[in-house]
Amino acid sequence: MKRISIILSLLVVLSIPYSCESPDVPEAGFKDQLKFTIYDYLVENENDYSSFLQILQAGGLDKTLSAYNPGGKTAGDGYTLFLPDNKAVDDFISSSNGEYANLEALLNDKAFSEALAKYHILNQGVASNEFPFGTFNQPTLSNDFLNVNFDVQSDTTFYKINNQAQVIKANIELSNGYIQVIGAMLKPITLNSYGWLKKNSGYSIFTAALEATGIDKTINVDMRIEDQLLKPFTMLVEPDAVYKKRNINSVEDLMQTISPGRTDYTNSTNPLNVFVGYHLVTGSSFLDDLAKYNTNYSTFADIPVRINGLGLDIVINKSPELVFIDENQDTTDFVGLDYDVSNVNTQSGPIHFITQILKPWVPARAEQNFGLWDEPLLQRYGALGGNFSIETQSELDNITWSGEELVYVKSIDASDNAWNNDYLLIEGDFSLTYNIAKIIQGKYDVFIQADGFNSRNAVVEVYIDGNKLGGLIDLTKDGSANDPFHFYKVGTIDFKKYEGHAVQIKTLIPGILKLDVIQFKPI
Repeated sequence: MKRISIILSLLVVLSIPYSCESPDVPEAGFKDQLKFTIYDYLVENENDYSSFLQILQAGGLDKTLSAYNPGGKTAGDGYTLFLPDNKAVDDFISSSNGEYANLEALLNDKAFSEALAKYHILNQGVASNEFPFGTFNQPTLSNDFLNVNFDVQSDTTFYKINNQAQVIKANIELSNGYIQVIGAMLKPITLNSYGWLKKNSGYSIFTAALEATGIDKTINVDMRIEDQLLKPFTMLVEPDAVYKKRNINSVEDLMQTISPGRTDYTNSTNPLNVFVGYHLVTGSSFLDDLAKYNTNYSTFADIPVRINGLGLDIVINKSPELVFIDENQDTTDFVGLDYDVSNVNTQSGPIHFITQILKPWVPARAEQNFGLWDEPLLQRYGALGGNFSIETQSELDNITWSGEELVYVKSIDASDNAWNNDYLLIEGDFSLTYNIAKIIQGKYDVFIQADGFNSRNAVVEVYIDGNKLGGLIDLTKDGSANDPFHFYKVGTIDFKKYEGHAVQIKTLIPGILKLDVIQFKPI
């Protein structure tokens, strides 16, 4: 099993592709780069990139790539063009099932040419050593998010964008950004998780289980439709090969294994229904997101799954109570991930592929942190950076408030020590309620992390499920100039049931609140 931390650390120092020899960084082919733009490079190298150059021109993006990026993350920021060569464009057209007979036919479709061109342009200049192991924090010009996978071979490591296109020539640096040459066209993401599984072979047993339980009807949603109710989620899937190594060769075998004697598979209490729902984790978490925490994640099955990303591997449900036996009769006490093929990006969230059969198991309590990443709108704002006023309460899924304006802040100030450099800002006489996900029953110490270095900050009280917890919290104290955000202990609570809770913060003395994290630590 590949070690995720080793992969990440290796790729910090690798150029792509990598081999035992020192790689050459591609030169742009001119001496003065000060005014030589991405578009200029394409024109000068038209023999290799004429097809995509014409797509850019047909879509009206040629002028865009001739200038600096006015909407970048920082002033003077550039773009990143993921540039397919002529062969990649030819391959894309030949695989279009006759939709486009040739390049000319594609160019005549102006709307598609514009969408395709925008999909290949990241709204930020990014060198390959800054690539994430997951999703870029800036969208493309089509307002989509691309993600990065790593193809690790014996003596070579490649980046793959959307698990589709290998970076074959990296870091051509121009005056207004970077070109990363790719060996295949990027295909805009039009499939949700269920659609992706249905279209790709090798996952038929789990896909059939989705259909038998009726869960496919819940998740088979076009996420581009406004006001649809399904929120992004993460899918953990056993390939057919994992089942077959355990003598489960069909969905009927899986039914007999998981739900013997019960055939009411669409019933939410049916063991197969619970099994399938347990593989769907609420929220969108790519591998680099999972690698940040050791915590319990809510699932569609109403039973949390424990994922620990803090070690050398991302491990699921690690416990001496669980024993997994592989085809070599070796044993392990956790479910692992196949890093090479995970991070499949779909409309509804990522798909990760697991190495053991993931059966529902109630984990022990874990530290739970609620820090705004469960709000899709705030995730989008966070990718852009800056201050954003929340216009209406309906824009947020889990947060309500009364009083003054609520503002989301994604700070670029290095001195801020807020987690993920973001927080909610509200001022005056207010009440703010955060409806948090389910927590396993038991005793917890409760903390809020908030700015504590401003004499104008509020004095607040905290209520959980309508009951006051602890005493007053004076937010004018305990922060410092170098460390303004501080964890304030609210009190101790004993939850009797596995359920969600409402955490309310109310002013006792009006002022400013910069709320970063609500934390529950098991005791």
